[in-house]
Amino acid sequence: MNKLKLILFFFMSIIFSSSNSYYPNIDSKTEISILFIGNSLTYTNNLPKLIKKTGKKKNLIIKTQMIAFPNYSIADHWNDEKVQENIAQNKHDYVIIQQGPSSQIEGREMLINYGKKYNDLCKKSNTKLCYFMVWPSLNYYHSFDNVIKNYSDAAIINNAILLPVGKIWKEHFDRTKKLNYYSSDGFHPSLEGSQITADIIVDYLSKI
Repeated sequence: MNKLKLILFFFMSIIFSSSNSYYPNIDSKTEISILFIGNSLTYTNNLPKLIKKTGKKKNLIIKTQMIAFPNYSIADHWNDEKVQENIAQNKHDYVIIQQGPSSQIEGREMLINYGKKYNDLCKKSNTKLCYFMVWPSLNYYHSFDNVIKNYSDAAIINNAILLPVGKIWKEHFDRTKKLNYYSSDGFHPSLEGSQITADIIVDYLSKI
């Protein structure tokens, strides 16, 4: 009988040990690395820096890199070939891509087709691709639904993570009738808009 108990104990120990390794503690990862690829909607107010500060409130150490230039699309970045080298050489947890509103067909196709290129590259580095959904300028506010749809569709098609900032912005505008997330130029984010964006991104990533 003692021998039988010993055998049972041995097998239970193996099962318990393997189950712990298969289901890691989701709270154990307190440091993450993010590469931002975008344009002025990302570098205005230094969004990566705001995200690092926001992460500290959730006990997250967030390391960031940013490749962002004025009026750049994700196709422009890809054709420069700097992002490929960065993704391949660095162990990022997330690569967050962003371009202009992309409400038209050309922008939609770019989000989908170049998003696939980024995602294929990210998979080789065990990195997760994220789409940072932005917003249209106030002059083209009527195109907001197309912006939301095109970013959402691109993320679904490429099996990537969607950070629905634009959608949450629009919900705020529709509810409050306040456009306080826009800066005075009617397109770039105000400091408050960038901080809300940082809050949304950190909140979504911390739940993955």
